Amino acid sequence: MNTTSEQAEFLSWKIVPARLDATQTAWFLGFELHEIPILIAASLLKPLGHPGRNSRKFFATQTLEELRRDEKWLARASDAIRNYWTARNARKKTVSEPRQNGNGKHRRVPLLDPVSPP
Repeated sequence: MNTTSEQAEFLSWKIVPARLDATQTAWFLGFELHEIPILIAASLLKPLGHPGRNSRKFFATQTLEELRRDEKWLARASDAIRNYWTARNARKKTVSEPRQNGNGKHRRVPLLDPVSPP
């Protein structure tokens, strides 16, 4: 199954499980999967329990249903994602000193020591 058909099947379920993983949460709320960690970092989404930093995270469907209907929360979430990408793109555009050889690395030329033999 590809992602689109999985998403369509998930969204057609009449009874949704009590907890959803990050992919299902993104589908349920109408966001992209890569935006879920941004919402967590902005404290707009809270995973269930106390998951480790790199562990799989689950979210309560009941809470997601409330957030899904909250227009103010959706606006804050959209703004948080926009602010994240604005800040990230601004970091790329910062003016840095010119590079010596054009590919971001300074060229090192070995110096010859006139005293020691080759």
